[in-house]
Amino acid sequence: MVVDRRGPRAVSEEEEVDRLFHALADATRRDIVRAALDGEQSVSALARRYPMSVTAVQKHVGVLEAARLVTKHRQGREQLVRGELDMIRYAHILLDQFEAIWRDRLQRFADVLSDDEGANE
Repeated sequence: MVVDRRGPRAVSEEEEVDRLFHALADATRRDIVRAALDGEQSVSALARRYPMSVTAVQKHVGVLEAARLVTKHRQGREQLVRGELDMIRYAHILLDQFEAIWRDRLQRFADVLSDDEGANE
């Protein structure tokens, strides 16, 4: 279940994967995740790391939150951001699966080439 501007709704696994990799496609967001995995960070502290406004950093955090790479909660006047290691692990599993698919394809290609070479001799 994801909450967005339209309210809570179920998200397909494919949509979840798209959000995950979209969120990780941006260097600033990857850096925010790294910082948040090191320990909770306030949005204002994160904003000081980048040449952009607090609002822009909040938007990046929103994308990361939608992808479940970070969670955000309020402590007093500050919004604290925490990295979610489980989603990083999920991304790693997905990338391992993609690697296995491509290694298998490359091996089949190599097998076809070696069969062709044997037939030409």
